[in-house]
Amino acid sequence: MPVSQVGTPVYSERVKEKMDEALTSREAEFVLVEACGKAGLNPAGAELIRLGENAMYRIAGESVVVRIARGMDVLADAQKEIRVASWLRESGIRATAPLDLDQPIVVRNKPVTFWQLIKDSGKTASPANLARTLRKLHHLSVPAVLDLPAWDMFGRVGARIDAATEIPPDVTCFLRERLSRLTIEYDNLSYSLAPCAIHGDAHDGNLIMTPSGDTVMIDLERFAFGPPEADLTVTATEYLVGWHSAAEYHEFSRIYGFDVMSWPGFDVMRRVNELKMTSWLMQNVAEDEAIAAEFQNRLASLHDDDAPRHWEPF
Repeated sequence: MPVSQVGTPVYSERVKEKMDEALTSREAEFVLVEACGKAGLNPAGAELIRLGENAMYRIAGESVVVRIARGMDVLADAQKEIRVASWLRESGIRATAPLDLDQPIVVRNKPVTFWQLIKDSGKTASPANLARTLRKLHHLSVPAVLDLPAWDMFGRVGARIDAATEIPPDVTCFLRERLSRLTIEYDNLSYSLAPCAIHGDAHDGNLIMTPSGDTVMIDLERFAFGPPEADLTVTATEYLVGWHSAAEYHEFSRIYGFDVMSWPGFDVMRRVNELKMTSWLMQNVAEDEAIAAEFQNRLASLHDDDAPRHWEPF
């Protein structure tokens, strides 16, 4: 979705008053233009990469990626991303680099961060690439000054359900009940691996393959100190919903050195991840019919824990 207008957007009185507007594609464009103005960047021709937990834009002429968060409740996460990016690069892990400016910038009650555009080979990172990166990350010593928060497995699931005004009440009631049950089960888990710094959203889509063959870690907002099983179960869950082959998953486990599916707590983590993946998609059901259809597909799966999963990635 290219941005055609440059400069300060002209808002209607209604839009001016609604500074907590939901992060739709239209609202994201308002924020993008104003934030770029404050950062001294030209947003002309910016393209929407993804609208999910954040709105992400590529400004090709500036070689910049802009990340727009959904609200002030995640301001601390945006600030943390800047710290974590510097630490990872100092620790020998290739990671996304923030622009050298005072950020995040807050526009319309939404934190905005600016990142150097990473040269992308166009090749998709593999689960094996991810396993190597996670093994290295999970063995790093974490300095106290990094100030990582304790891992929150459920993250923003409750807030997503509360904000889903376009979803029928019986559906949100079901999701809240499932969240409540899983929270109790999760709180009773025991772990096999020692706690460490974890990515928190560790799927292969959060690695970029450069033309030189390097992998660069992106999307650092969920970084925390917690069980490495939380990172590993993401790929295992994706395997079970059909996004990776058996050979890819087995190679992932072999390279990392631990098969999280053999851990007794895995089934609980799998169901939590499925709830997170479903509630993440739920945020954008009004944006696209295909998203709405896939949300219904995932929702049906949550009603039957034993049914085969055939999910489409977004």
